[in-house]
Amino acid sequence: MATTNVSFRMDEALKKQAETIFDEMGMNMTTAFTIFTKAVIRSGKMPFEIAVEPFWQKENQEYIESVIAEYESGKANLVTKTMQELKAMENG
Repeated sequence: MATTNVSFRMDEALKKQAETIFDEMGMNMTTAFTIFTKAVIRSGKMPFEIAVEPFWQKENQEYIESVIAEYESGKANLVTKTMQELKAMENG
């Protein structure tokens, strides 16, 4: 089987982290990317789900920032009940 070179740019720290993990698995970067590529070809899709973590979405970050600002300004409505009291309320 003929081989070819593939070249792409990657953040240096990311590359080093990946190489460390691949080395722990007993493989190098070439082997890891070959396995990845074969998995894509075999399934016709990415071999893992690609999704946005809801925590980092803009709306959530804006809400968190507003809650922090409210807390820091002293306007926050803080929960003053214990966990037992909250559980009792939940159970009705």
